[in-house]
Amino acid sequence: MEKINIYAVSDSLGETAEQVAKAVMKQFDITDFDIKRISYVNDREAIDTLIEKASKENSFIVFTLVVQELSEYLAEKAMENNIGAVDIMTPVLLPLVKQLGLSPKQEPGLLRKLDEKYFKKVEAVEFAVKYDDGKDTRGILLADVVLVGVSRTSKTPLSMYLAHKNVKVANIPLVPEVSPPEELKLISPKKIIGLTLNIENLNKIRRERLKAMGLKDTANYANMERIFMELEYSQKIMKDLKCKVIDTTDKAVEETASIIIDYIAENNK
Repeated sequence: MEKINIYAVSDSLGETAEQVAKAVMKQFDITDFDIKRISYVNDREAIDTLIEKASKENSFIVFTLVVQELSEYLAEKAMENNIGAVDIMTPVLLPLVKQLGLSPKQEPGLLRKLDEKYFKKVEAVEFAVKYDDGKDTRGILLADVVLVGVSRTSKTPLSMYLAHKNVKVANIPLVPEVSPPEELKLISPKKIIGLTLNIENLNKIRRERLKAMGLKDTANYANMERIFMELEYSQKIMKDLKCKVIDTTDKAVEETASIIIDYIAENNK
């Protein structure tokens, strides 16, 4: 049997057409075939070039063109040249148009845009995990935002929430016995957000944390004098950094995140 060339044609990357072609060819005991992806077909000239080449081979075309005019033109040209062609998109699109009573956008690459957004979110989440709690201070130089504050001021929950908004966040704990990372001095103060909490709330949260860990709530971690010292130290560091400070007392994570997102947007104008 003569080798068959299958063209996966799209006005975007062509991944869908290619995957469909691969899945279909798995149903045959044929090894002599080649699937060629033809991406970003957005005018008649590109279709004419494809048809000219395909007409000289044993070819088949699988296509996903969302612009109706180009889809119809490709189908027409393939028929004129006795080239087998299958439109993957239209048979699904038309019944939905009828049922929904809506017109399609006819905008190429929307799936790819969604995929890119999804992978950016995954990347931001992985970033937040990698650079959580000062585990690797190199993240300070790579982050969109760096959160600083004493323990239990919502640094990690905020980092994860912001990551789901595609913001790359590193967070750094401020502890009196440990000097802040030098990297904080190398970035713009506008990238740093200081988080604080009133002493009573912080004491309560830390005591509950100790109980959850099976420890006595009288430990130094929840001692009022210790907490006061930590908060005083963190205020000094934040003042030195000249960064924005947000009091998270009685604020939900979503509320604090919204303040940070607005602040980022304002400084990126």
